[in-house]
Amino acid sequence: MALGLGGLCAAAILADIYAAGHRQKMRIMEAVWPVNALYLGPFAVWAYVRFGRPQSRRWQREHGDAPGKPHWVSTTIGVMHCGAGCTLGDIIAETGIFLLAITIVGHALWAEYIGDYVLALLLGIVFQFFAIAPMRGLSVGKGLIETAKADVLSLTAFEVGLFGWMALMAFVFFPNPHLHPDTAAYWFLMQIGMIAGFFTAYPVNAWLIRRGIKEAM
Repeated sequence: MALGLGGLCAAAILADIYAAGHRQKMRIMEAVWPVNALYLGPFAVWAYVRFGRPQSRRWQREHGDAPGKPHWVSTTIGVMHCGAGCTLGDIIAETGIFLLAITIVGHALWAEYIGDYVLALLLGIVFQFFAIAPMRGLSVGKGLIETAKADVLSLTAFEVGLFGWMALMAFVFFPNPHLHPDTAAYWFLMQIGMIAGFFTAYPVNAWLIRRGIKEAM
């Protein structure tokens, strides 16, 4: 049920962006909002309707300037920006590792940690680059440097929460037999893990935004 709800929430946001015409000024957010809905579900829909939709040109033509956002909202959207790269990286890496039956010292978990982090980092940098570079008018090289400064710490904090939950899944909740990515239960628990990552990344993003290292979104 939770997986289906996440999918429906992501589809609803995509429909509002592309079918209803609420295209985002910052185009990378058209991926950030629905990807986060896969694990945040109705909360992501509420946040999108309240704070994402008003960033579209259509909404502003009809209602005027977008309302200001309190600090906690800017921080939350910053975490979502990081969470989108982490979520996609985790889905791709864990599916691939399972299909290829990759293990390290007999455990798939260690391979998943490496694959998840590397892909999440690459995707996170891409997501962050298309936010920071246009906002600051940076070149590709400078943009990548600033992106790494803004995203590596945030992404690592997100993965700390997720990886801790994955360890509980592997060694406490389902030590034998382990759950695998070919089951709905696995991905339901991964939704919980991503929510855990959201909370561990929140204070780091608040600090990065306060220091001006990461843009308030």
